[in-house]
Amino acid sequence: MAFRGHGGGSPRCVLPFEAVPGEFRLLRRAVRSTLGQWGVLSAADEVELVVTEFATNVMKHVGEGASATLVLEPRGSRLRVGLHDKSPIVPKRDGVADCERECGRGLRLVASMSVDWGTLLTGTGKAVWCEVSVIADALSGRAQRAGTASGEYRELIGVRVPRQASRSRVDQGTTATLIADLLVWLTLQGSDPDEALCRAQQLYEAGEAA
Repeated sequence: MAFRGHGGGSPRCVLPFEAVPGEFRLLRRAVRSTLGQWGVLSAADEVELVVTEFATNVMKHVGEGASATLVLEPRGSRLRVGLHDKSPIVPKRDGVADCERECGRGLRLVASMSVDWGTLLTGTGKAVWCEVSVIADALSGRAQRAGTASGEYRELIGVRVPRQASRSRVDQGTTATLIADLLVWLTLQGSDPDEALCRAQQLYEAGEAA
């Protein structure tokens, strides 16, 4: 999956701000606008929450009014969200108790939503970062349509999700049955199922590269 950029280069967004409550709304608005330009607006709610927690942490632990910089940077299918401030005090990662004492609820919440997160010292202070998985808006729309079709098909054939069963395994089985039924339908309509599978694969690969 590729992010939309400008001028053919890798997109990157740098947003300086002051750690005061009034700035947070403007920061979230800028983040949402940027993600919309990059074609990953579906991740905006999650990223806005991460940004709010990062900025609130600066206000609480560095000081209200402290200057900081938010950096958004795509990395493959992930978005790295980095918060740079002028404090050299780095929150610990090793254990809930340490995180509770050092950074409170904010970074624990960020850690729960992120693929990975960490901190590093910089020449002027530190950076706290996390990486969030994102799906391009076009792919997100496809996934939502497929999820709706799969759910309706599951109801049509009377598949129920057993209490102890893995939902992903049930969905995979339902999807395989749906694809098989579609191939039977195409065959009865006089179409070539192999050609349909090849076409589907091409569309899937084109979507992944978009």
